[in-house]
Amino acid sequence: MSKVKITETVLRDSHQSLIATRMTTEEMLPIIDKLDKVGYHSLEAWGGATFDSCLRFLNEDPWERLRKIRESAKNTKLQMLFRGQNILGYRHYSDDVVEYFVQKSIANGIDILRIFDALNDARNLETAIKATIKENGHVQAAICYTTDPENKIYTTEYFTNYAKTLENMGAHSICIKDMSGLLKPYDAYELVKALKETVKVPIQLHTHYTSGLASMTLLKAIEAGVDVVDTAISPMAMGTSQPPTESLVATLAGTEYDTGIDLGQLDEITKYFTPLREKYLASGQLDPKMLKVDVNALIYQVPGGMLSNLVSQLKQAGKSDKLTEVLEEVPRVRADSGYAPLVTPSSQIVGTQAVFNVIGGERYKMVTKEFKGLVQGQYGKTPVDIDPEFVKKIIGDTERITCRPADNLAPELDELRAKIPQYLEQDEDVLSYALFEQVALKFFEYRKAKKYGLDSEADAALGVHNA
Repeated sequence: MSKVKITETVLRDSHQSLIATRMTTEEMLPIIDKLDKVGYHSLEAWGGATFDSCLRFLNEDPWERLRKIRESAKNTKLQMLFRGQNILGYRHYSDDVVEYFVQKSIANGIDILRIFDALNDARNLETAIKATIKENGHVQAAICYTTDPENKIYTTEYFTNYAKTLENMGAHSICIKDMSGLLKPYDAYELVKALKETVKVPIQLHTHYTSGLASMTLLKAIEAGVDVVDTAISPMAMGTSQPPTESLVATLAGTEYDTGIDLGQLDEITKYFTPLREKYLASGQLDPKMLKVDVNALIYQVPGGMLSNLVSQLKQAGKSDKLTEVLEEVPRVRADSGYAPLVTPSSQIVGTQAVFNVIGGERYKMVTKEFKGLVQGQYGKTPVDIDPEFVKKIIGDTERITCRPADNLAPELDELRAKIPQYLEQDEDVLSYALFEQVALKFFEYRKAKKYGLDSEADAALGVHNA
């Protein structure tokens, strides 16, 4: 058995899960050199919500962050999370935008792209996979792991068939992406064993500590032959984040799975992030609630972030007492709409519709635009076909989309570039604008004001919106 490899998530998913992706580049850079010397398989450092958060909340250029991390991490591969045809945004983008984003991501320092689709619709990964291969990047195609009440849909066979499809599409490795912490230890053992028998490429496991299972799940997956696992350095681990790196390294030391990583080196990194964690706790950025085990994830199969969103929606509507009803409604809405995995954006779509169903007093009396889009096929093909009568109830006589949704999108890169010539300081700016138009414009104004030393009055003259 070869040594188990580790991907460290502290630069991306760890702080995305715990502090809403608010760790700054300035906070990251002093420790990159030590992270680089540990011997990790990769550093997950970009993608997911980092791009949005940099522009929207931190007044940072995400491309500049990537370049700075790349400059400091000379030996370790950098990894990003990429939402297939959604890239890092919230809608499907045209193929030329996807291709250009992949090209620029790799040119700026990304080695491994973990590419997934919220519905496990392989068609939505085609363009990103082909573009990554063209740019000589590593395609890690991800399977969104989820379950269903009777274990009839999301079976081991479902996951192995999807993995084989992804391998045939050109994936260099496969990731089991357990975004809700639902994967139980013995199920992980069975799944990894089956995947190793089905595909020839390496298997990586990504899970969250939300339900309290994650460290045990990693251990059983390792015993089953998984090649790489995701962990987070302990000050930024557990809760809704990943299992702690040091604990797993210590557990495997001296065994056939020994990672070869030195605990002494990890301790230096732990000491760096410990005061940062205390700072986040003191400022309220890190809510202690995010650090506890949440059994609701197992009972209702609702991810932690989705649960907090449901609580917030009900509170705003003055219906906090309806939480249990909503949690019971979520699986019913999910069943009605094709049993989508509950991950961005399907988790928000299903959850919000469940809230409407409960507080509206009648199921589907009010239907959100996004839920109509899900049923129509705007996001791709759902894992289970939706009942035709239900489709008619939700979208009436509107024609369903049965092709790959992006086939209906005309090239848009040149048109986007033509809209913002006055802001373009680098090639990548058009991609920032493509994904987050108004947010990007606000950042471009901020960047211009800072570059030319303009004060707040000048900012106003430039049209900066502070709302």
